[in-house]
Amino acid sequence: MKNLYLTLVLTLLSVGIFAQGGSITGTVTDSETGEALIGANVVIKGTANGDVTDPNGKFEIKGLANGTYTIVASYVGFQAVDQSVSVSGSAVTIDFQLEEGTVFGEEVVISGSRQPEKITETPATIEIISSKDLENWGSFNTGELLSRLKGVDYIRSGVVGTGINVRGFNSNFNAKNTQVTDGRFSSLVATGLPFGPLSPQIKEDIDRVEVILGPNSALYGPNAHNGLVNIITKDPRASEGTTVALGAGNQNVFTSRLRHAQILNDKFAFKLNFEYTRGEEFQFADSVYIDRTDNSGNGGPDGIKEGYEEYDLDNEFEFIKGGLGLYYTLNDDSDLIFSYDASNSTYLSPTNVGRNEIIDWKIQTFHLRYVSPRIFAQAYLSLSDTRDTHSLDDRTKAYWASRDGGASEAEAADASLQSGARFIDDSKRWNGEVQYNNNWGAFNFVTGVQFQRDMANSHGTYLLDENEDDFITVDQIGWYGQGQYAFGSGFKGTFALRADNHDVYGFNFVPKVGLTKTVESGTFRITYGQGVAAPTILNMYGDLFGGLILGNAEGFTLTDGSKVEKQTIEKLQTYEIGYKGNIGSKKLYADVNAYYNISENFLSPVTVVGVTTHRGDTPIEDVQSAYGVYGGLVATYINFGEFNTYGFDIGLNYLVNQNITLDFNYSYFDYPIDEDNLENDFNNDGTVNKLDLLVNAPKNKASFGFNYNKDKIFGNVFVRWVEEYDYFSSFQIAAATQDLTYRGTPIVENARGTDSYNYGPLAGFVNVDLGFGYRITDTFTSSIAVTNLFDSEYREFTASPFIGRLYSIELKLDLPGK
Repeated sequence: MKNLYLTLVLTLLSVGIFAQGGSITGTVTDSETGEALIGANVVIKGTANGDVTDPNGKFEIKGLANGTYTIVASYVGFQAVDQSVSVSGSAVTIDFQLEEGTVFGEEVVISGSRQPEKITETPATIEIISSKDLENWGSFNTGELLSRLKGVDYIRSGVVGTGINVRGFNSNFNAKNTQVTDGRFSSLVATGLPFGPLSPQIKEDIDRVEVILGPNSALYGPNAHNGLVNIITKDPRASEGTTVALGAGNQNVFTSRLRHAQILNDKFAFKLNFEYTRGEEFQFADSVYIDRTDNSGNGGPDGIKEGYEEYDLDNEFEFIKGGLGLYYTLNDDSDLIFSYDASNSTYLSPTNVGRNEIIDWKIQTFHLRYVSPRIFAQAYLSLSDTRDTHSLDDRTKAYWASRDGGASEAEAADASLQSGARFIDDSKRWNGEVQYNNNWGAFNFVTGVQFQRDMANSHGTYLLDENEDDFITVDQIGWYGQGQYAFGSGFKGTFALRADNHDVYGFNFVPKVGLTKTVESGTFRITYGQGVAAPTILNMYGDLFGGLILGNAEGFTLTDGSKVEKQTIEKLQTYEIGYKGNIGSKKLYADVNAYYNISENFLSPVTVVGVTTHRGDTPIEDVQSAYGVYGGLVATYINFGEFNTYGFDIGLNYLVNQNITLDFNYSYFDYPIDEDNLENDFNNDGTVNKLDLLVNAPKNKASFGFNYNKDKIFGNVFVRWVEEYDYFSSFQIAAATQDLTYRGTPIVENARGTDSYNYGPLAGFVNVDLGFGYRITDTFTSSIAVTNLFDSEYREFTASPFIGRLYSIELKLDLPGK
């Protein structure tokens, strides 16, 4: 055994960093500017053996046997270049000059495997919003560009509200998509929702956005369930200079943004970002339905549910964002990076029970990273703070309840904010990660360990904490690993797995496997992956409406002695095949996929489980603050059922010439309903239909884009069609008239539902967006952006206004660095 162990160690050393032999060195630069490309990937073709360029654009591949090699240099947004070179026991120098990518499929991504690879060769469907896309979009709202990606269910919920869903099961409180920024999870602690408009990043500091379709929990953990949005910001050493942007538009929109990046010396570089944006949301006041049981003469008749507009609605929004990044070069191969980002946001946000007035919600992140060719390590702290955010639905109800009880206007206004309508969030999250990667010949691997500690505090306003010192603390730790092996003849296999342990829902194991075959024109792939959606802290420890809604981290006992099991994870399995590459000629590029999903143990919406005696081992009267009112009646979250969905996506890009490109996307999504599978009878009415499963996705959607970029002029026209579809999410309804009831009320279009007004199905529109810009000088650019060019009236989300035309003009000054 000792000899075997010694042999293994010597073998590893012989192919590791101490290997002897020839080497290849050189630099990678931008062919247009001559600037070094930092973090460019340089590998021996057909292997994972290579290096990543340092702050000076330099690379070195060591320990090579004598022979001839093909070396490939690639960088995100640039065309990959390869060169042939002979090694004969000494150092050989070759340099690469890369041009910006105008050939589809040459882009390099990192989200699919946590390592740089060509987008055609990654075992996942990945969409890219490039820095050029961002630069050519004349609006502060980068979320609009998500509408141009295939397979994405894009949602506009107002002037600033944008969001996405992937492959069904959307809701007004969707935590099944993960947002990551520079390797940092960007989601709220208590609800698990992506930051979205709360994000502190500004447009000018985003290098690119990579969007993965389908599960990627094996590498990114719980809640990378059906999609991942990965934001990569700019390195100041590759983007030195100052950018100032000013913009204005309808809805009284004004935005000002500043970014400055500077290299101080061979060791230090930094960047600064700032944004101030304000405006006014589309005019819309949602209906709140209130049971009037007033006997004072101030209100309506007893027992009548009447509709009232949201009380004290404020349509104005405001965002203040800022950030600092410090980059220190430790040596030729490693960097130490510290960043601080913060935002203060005020806007309207749709939820399952109406709209929330987000007021001065502050996000802060402190992020420290160590980056080297083999090791990546990070630690970060995320803080979330709001004191005055409130539910407009609950505030309206509390106001009119006070007026019905004889209170004055001032007294009722005060009572409305002292009620459960007000949400306080004073939460924080600690994260740490260590990752290692290496390769042995044709085998490449990456492995890492992540730790997360969530510390949620609501000051007793919506969680089962009691005061500002009582944090709900939940720990989880996860290990992940991925290996890729090049078999030869264009075949490459990928295997990834992840093991997590969570304080509440325990241990979980997630695998992913894929096989790709690269041919001259592109790459075919077949993959199997699993994803998990985990209960949020709100699901586990929520406390709303005096304990009528309670989190289900411990299970409940009913009066008949039966048990309601604690909520655990939802599982997704996806089988997918696809092709990325050219068709016929290098001018036509295709990215197509087909998938089949198996979903199990759905995380349910809030449901009434009955009259309870205990939550876990605790008597319910010690948990439910309004026990005298409800007597132990509880609504909570459970797991249920199994359901299958399927679909396909087609993306076509055509390069007319170096100045004009055409884009076409089409997506299809569908599902069968087994009416005999009573495990899916979520609402327990004895029948199984779409009101139990709440898929909430259009069956068909398509888009067409025209893009022009030459010399001083750039522009684009984007046309999007989404088939109308019915949508249900807790209190929210948007559906055509049909012979069904939802929450006890017949479904009738343009009529009142049980809790909200039904304006009819979502989508069902053809929408046209327009962008145009002119480069006045090398440093000064003007651009315009128009969404919904023809001012078509349509609705994309519940608890949201009808979307009108939005237009903005932007002036930008770019001053290059030294």
